[in-house]
Amino acid sequence: MGQTKEERHILSVLVENQPGVLSRVAGLFSGRGFNIESLCVAESTDPLVSRMTIVTIGDLGMVEQIKKQLNKLVNVIKVVDFTGTDFVQRELALIKVRARPENRAEVLRMVDIFRCQVVDVGAESYTVEMTGDEGKISAFLNLLKPMGIKEIARTGALALAREKK
Repeated sequence: MGQTKEERHILSVLVENQPGVLSRVAGLFSGRGFNIESLCVAESTDPLVSRMTIVTIGDLGMVEQIKKQLNKLVNVIKVVDFTGTDFVQRELALIKVRARPENRAEVLRMVDIFRCQVVDVGAESYTVEMTGDEGKISAFLNLLKPMGIKEIARTGALALAREKK
């Protein structure tokens, strides 16, 4: 029998904005041995509802199992798997890069090319804010590596379904 293909899944989960909900959702994944690649949570347009964007890797059967288990949780309102649908995805990254006098101009050129923004300047570093998909952020980080990346903070994926035409 053939193995099922593992792929990246982005789940959008609307939940009641209450203490303990995040813990229960994360516990559902860990209790079944599934890893969360990234997790973003914030209030939605309704202050009583939060949107969780969860990225995980697994086969379709595993994700179907997770969706069923999530829908059984009392505080979960709606679960959507964006796999195979039309959606917009972005990630935010803050990157502190070494910026010595000899490479400051080069860092600023890259920031301009990638449409980023320098949000803090220090004696030896720039902190750059960048938004984009995972590929764009990875490409930018690969170009910055030779200069010396000091720190990185990333949000992980955020996603919303596109409007149907």
